[in-house]
Amino acid sequence: MADPFLPPTDPRRRAERGLARVSARRRPPERTKASTLDSRIHNRALVLATLYHQGAMSRSEIARTLGLTAPTVSALIAELEGDGLVVDIGPRKGSRLGKPASVMRIDDDAAHILTVDLSGSEYFSGAVLNLRGDVVQRARVRYGDTLGEPAIELVFQLVGELMDLAPRRILGIGVGSPGIVGDAGVIHHAAHLGWSELPLAAQLTERSGVPAYVGNDVNIAALAVLHFRNAKTQNLMVITIEHGVGAGLIVGGELVEGEQFAAGEIGHVTVDEDGDPCICGHRGCLEPLIDAAELRMRLAGRDPSERDAVLADAGRALGSVLAPISSVLNLNEIALLGPPDLVEGSFLDAAAAVIRARTYTPISASLTMRSFAGDSDLILLGGASIVLSGELGVW
Repeated sequence: MADPFLPPTDPRRRAERGLARVSARRRPPERTKASTLDSRIHNRALVLATLYHQGAMSRSEIARTLGLTAPTVSALIAELEGDGLVVDIGPRKGSRLGKPASVMRIDDDAAHILTVDLSGSEYFSGAVLNLRGDVVQRARVRYGDTLGEPAIELVFQLVGELMDLAPRRILGIGVGSPGIVGDAGVIHHAAHLGWSELPLAAQLTERSGVPAYVGNDVNIAALAVLHFRNAKTQNLMVITIEHGVGAGLIVGGELVEGEQFAAGEIGHVTVDEDGDPCICGHRGCLEPLIDAAELRMRLAGRDPSERDAVLADAGRALGSVLAPISSVLNLNEIALLGPPDLVEGSFLDAAAAVIRARTYTPISASLTMRSFAGDSDLILLGGASIVLSGELGVW
């Protein structure tokens, strides 16, 4: 068991998170006693997490960092070298006199990850990434108004194209989909694609022969901000207004999905009880007030001088919903996604001002709001996050 007092950023803590997913896939649920295989998988994930997050290290440095024996680390390194995941880059420059220790590092291009973003309004987009999230190849397929089974076939077509583009072996497939997505990669409901109870992860694995992971698009965008966009905190929220309104929530470095996998559905929180009716059956919901399409309709035909006022009103509505959430969870970062011309400026500034005005000063003082509007790779990187976690246990 991991030390409960390890900081969240410690590689051993990071490995514990990913290890839970790796172990769940590889062990029968009825087993309760640790085995030699359990320990090897556990320690392998620890070594990979350490090299991934701390960079090149010698075997002895790894052993000291993780509290493992030298023979255990040597055996694991030999195994990882055999798998092609770790390479020996020779002695560190400036080593002391005597026989210098070899330094090991992860080979970032040892395998590739296929990632797919299904959140676009016209296209499904995908990429081949290396283990650091660098884009190797891209592809996309237009789906337009295609729904149901034909849309699923287009996803398979896109994945097939990406497989042909991948120059190395494929570690896994990571998919970000709109809608409610369960932890087995089942899309329980994605209305605008006409999908219900779709076991997409299992279908992709069956067709490709490669492990596949599917997550809600905003949730995995939050993972991408945490892992690939230099987040300074373990408590953050990502809000999107691109197609409807949704949120991805990270608390203590862990994704919060909820028992019904619907955490982050803030679009139908009531902001104005006397407001207009919403499609959900309530009145005055947040989504009609800040969704990008709705905002553009309200801005159409208005004088440019009125633009900032309209966007500020929308930002204040968002801030009124986020203020209590920020206080309860002590969020340190809120990231906004959507069209840059809507998100940046008056909208973001007004939301931040309301949060500051309605929360306890120590909480608001530690909170940063920033825009990731126009960052088209966030969901693709989130797909890489769930593959790296599930297959290597590095997070």
